[in-house]
Amino acid sequence: MRDESFNFRGVIVATTLAFKEDPKAPAGLAVDYDRFAEHCDWLIRSGCRGVGPNGSLGEYSSLTEEERRRVIQVAVEAVGGRGVVVAGAHGVGWHQAQMWAEWAGEDGADAVLLLPPTIYRASEAEVVEHFERVATVGMPIMAYNNPFDTKVDMVPTMVARLAEIPQVLAVKEFSGDVRRVMEIRELCDIDVIAGADDLLFESLVAGAVGWFAGYPNAFPKESVEIYELVLAGQVDAARELYQQLVPILRWDSRTEFVQAIKLSVDLVGESYGGPTRPPRGALSAENEASVRHNTQRALDFFSRRATSH
Repeated sequence: MRDESFNFRGVIVATTLAFKEDPKAPAGLAVDYDRFAEHCDWLIRSGCRGVGPNGSLGEYSSLTEEERRRVIQVAVEAVGGRGVVVAGAHGVGWHQAQMWAEWAGEDGADAVLLLPPTIYRASEAEVVEHFERVATVGMPIMAYNNPFDTKVDMVPTMVARLAEIPQVLAVKEFSGDVRRVMEIRELCDIDVIAGADDLLFESLVAGAVGWFAGYPNAFPKESVEIYELVLAGQVDAARELYQQLVPILRWDSRTEFVQAIKLSVDLVGESYGGPTRPPRGALSAENEASVRHNTQRALDFFSRRATSH
């Protein structure tokens, strides 16, 4: 029987992770836990329902085991019960993902976000086993369909199989095909969560009920407003705001999305983005100029809007 005591609705932010220079740390960059805690606190105070540490935006694959576990602990401490913490439990195999889910539960996370096996292109049967094994931990699970990074496309019929697992309560849909929102809802009863920022509006209108989000790291209040307007049926007002943000939101679906979002965080100036740890390098001059232009465009609009109100 499906656990109805938890859901993944609202704006839950896949948090960026702050680093600071340290010659003794991997690649000369140590995790800046203090700044990360401040960032989580700011997101919650800005109206977001929760945070999602150790996703791709959290550069989980570049962290040591000790760093990755401490990130969860810091997020839980920073949120302090004011929202939810959905920890990334991604692993190459189910035995690793299961371990991360166990540790997340021990450290106070409310739920986990789970990719299929990373690196290895798993079959449908292997993907289902992966989720079944992690589900034995007992944590609520949001399945994450990201065929671009994993090379495994969890099509709606596969999602329907995963929905038979009681702990799998939602799917973060990042295929780029907004038609899947309705198809998944036709096939099974789990919640569909918008996964691509630049399909947020379309996904919500089609029936998605949450947003596991990237760019709210930089624009949390504005993002929450768009989400709440759509759910309240105020579609025209939501579209007006979304049109101002969508040029920068499109960076969420590009290879350099981590660097872009961190730069936007720094440009907004309310929190800290900072550098990325290898293998991610700096943005090219052309890409940096584009991110700066579109971030400033959004900032100018919201500044004018605040003044007019």
